[in-house]
Amino acid sequence: MEETTRKAEELAQRLAEAIESGDQVLACQCAGKLAELAVSVSVRLKEQAYPQQEIRLWVGVEDAQMCTVPIHLQVRPHMTLASLKDMVSTQYGFPPGVQRWVIGQRLPRDQETLLYNGIRRDGDCAFLYLLSARQAQLGRDPALPPRPPDPGLGTQVPQPHGRPEQVDAVPRATQAGPDVEEAAALPEPPQVGWACPRCTYVNKPTRPGCELCCQERPEGYRVPDGYRPDAAEQARLRGEEEALQQYQQVKEQRQKENYEQLLQLDGQSLVPADAAIECPICLGIVPPGEGVILRECLHTFCRDCLKGTILNSPEPEVPCPYIDKNYSCTGQLLEREIKALLSPEEYQHFLDLGVSIAETRSPCSYHCKTADCRGWCFFEDDVNEFSCPVCLKVNCLLCQAIHENMNCKEYQDDLQARAEKDQAARQTSEMLTRMVQRGEAMHCPSCHIVVQKKDGCDWIRCTVCHTEICWVTKGPRWGPAGPGDTSGGCRCRLNGAPCHPHCQNCH
Repeated sequence: MEETTRKAEELAQRLAEAIESGDQVLACQCAGKLAELAVSVSVRLKEQAYPQQEIRLWVGVEDAQMCTVPIHLQVRPHMTLASLKDMVSTQYGFPPGVQRWVIGQRLPRDQETLLYNGIRRDGDCAFLYLLSARQAQLGRDPALPPRPPDPGLGTQVPQPHGRPEQVDAVPRATQAGPDVEEAAALPEPPQVGWACPRCTYVNKPTRPGCELCCQERPEGYRVPDGYRPDAAEQARLRGEEEALQQYQQVKEQRQKENYEQLLQLDGQSLVPADAAIECPICLGIVPPGEGVILRECLHTFCRDCLKGTILNSPEPEVPCPYIDKNYSCTGQLLEREIKALLSPEEYQHFLDLGVSIAETRSPCSYHCKTADCRGWCFFEDDVNEFSCPVCLKVNCLLCQAIHENMNCKEYQDDLQARAEKDQAARQTSEMLTRMVQRGEAMHCPSCHIVVQKKDGCDWIRCTVCHTEICWVTKGPRWGPAGPGDTSGGCRCRLNGAPCHPHCQNCH
């Protein structure tokens, strides 16, 4: 243990010399070795590092009876708060235990210097609060003789502005000796106000926070019933009320301005960025007013990058292009933002692409068979015809063709007759044949026309002979007597058994 202490002392001395000489390498080495030893070390600046001139410090002294007296102390910037307490104890007889200092609206610690707390020039001020002997828990020290009154706080005290004022001497309730017991025996006057839990300053009852250190008023404190504020308090309360009214007026005015700005922005298709931004796509700097803020996610981009994102999007709903290592935005561009960023021709092309994608991806979509017609629809299971609103032609969804003035059988018979000479008829006939071969269509078991199931259950009806057909068995649902005849047909659900393992509710 002694060897470790000796080594630590030697390292500390070398560290001090290295720092003073500016040798950073040696200082780091010594500090590292001291850290390995894990010894108790204190590092302080020497007095020579501080300004050497004396400072005339103005101190406001207040005791437990709220009696305030200003005094002046000759101090130096390198003095610590502990040494300042010792000075006051030596000159005025107030033990360090009863002294509570406030400098710069904070409670300094004993090891902090005056320079650290902002005391640098003549006229700088500090506040000293003196606790009573009872609060400080001081007792009589019989080894100390009675001490005569100290004229240090005499009746003529210079004020901060140089005016002398006739005041009473500060009570010595904290002085060690016989007068301590005498002061402690006197009843303390009733306290009007609340004592700050941080700096012990007694504030007026109506103050919401400490006047000195800004600590909030204790939650449990209530203004005494019947308390009447003095003129200064009333003036402060009036000022606070006026300030609150002004704050409310300013707040309402700002809310009104924000609402008007919101209405103005809502009427615009694009929200411009007020400040300069860096586009996260091209990394270019965009001047104020040129960038675009997306309404849904508030990400900002330049116009060119957003336009390129829209034109290259494979989806009709354009997602926000913002992405980084940890996050990918799920927001989307609004329709009016897309329209404002594109030219009329580009916007029309974007709409056409979206319609084409929606038509292609839907299993229940049908495009009009009129050449170059752009009409299409979503069909339901019980609909067999589509009247195109563009060319006004009636499409047969079962035959997937337009055969006006003919039913499906007549059309298909005519198609077979024309297939030998008409290339288009032959292609349509081959298409129907392939659909039957792939199981996408079937021949009616009664009239033999080609029929198909668009969607839904396995029950279908021939549009020509109206025979009810079971799609999964490719036969009639009922016997020769028609609907309800279970002597023939697929006999589905008879005795609870399906007509086929893959039957989808044909009854």
